[in-house]
Amino acid sequence: MVRHIVLWKLNESQSKNAAGVAASLRSRFKALLGVVDGLTAIEVNAGYKAGAYDLCLIADFESKEAEAAYQQHPEHLKIKELVHTLISDRTAFDYEYAA
Repeated sequence: MVRHIVLWKLNESQSKNAAGVAASLRSRFKALLGVVDGLTAIEVNAGYKAGAYDLCLIADFESKEAEAAYQQHPEHLKIKELVHTLISDRTAFDYEYAA
């Protein structure tokens, strides 16, 4: 199993609406379940404490190959394009784990 974690810093025009942005992105990313092979779980949430990042995505995959395929999947790329209009910074961390 692979866990893919992404943290986003919203751009200034979006930062006051982190919860709304998170809700919109959550529904878009959840729609990938059953569409992207090997994607087993996905969530997007806004943080409730001040910090360097505003939103977090956590996605679980069956394998490294499934996570790599997700990165190039057309439906993911559409969401990624939207995300890039909303953020000013991003960081990610991926790791393998036993289920």
